[in-house]
Amino acid sequence: MAAPAHLAEIAQPLSDDPGVLHDGPEGAYAIYRDTWTQLLLLPGADPRGRLVAVIPLDPEMPGRLEALTRLWRSLHGRPVPADTRMTPLQRRRLRLMLQAVDGHTNGASYRDIAIALYGERRVAAEPWKTSPLRDSVIGLVKGGLAVIGGGYLNLLRHRRRP
Repeated sequence: MAAPAHLAEIAQPLSDDPGVLHDGPEGAYAIYRDTWTQLLLLPGADPRGRLVAVIPLDPEMPGRLEALTRLWRSLHGRPVPADTRMTPLQRRRLRLMLQAVDGHTNGASYRDIAIALYGERRVAAEPWKTSPLRDSVIGLVKGGLAVIGGGYLNLLRHRRRP
């Protein structure tokens, strides 16, 4: 949002060129070309002006603060810490899920998907009908379809203890 008067002196513009602007029901979305950062600008905010961040005080606040810190470090040319919402193993599984769904939606059989993901030698090493790779590919396709169907929002949240 636009910086209020008492913060306008210390707030700095993000960029002279916000790049692409898209209007949405929540406000305008600006994609800053220099960092490929997308921000939601609340009504009345000038993408070239002095901006401040609004962080809701809700259960997602720690993740939002972490993302804001990564953004700030990126904008100021400092090293950006890794995003902790997903482990490297979770990132790998997500990539495999999306590749499996891509094959599935383009008419590939589960066996064809397994060959593309794991290699022909590995797939041919066991009978296909009882292969753990077959179960794995079926699970990847189901998981990928769930992600595409809205489950991706869970990727953006930190896991919290109950």
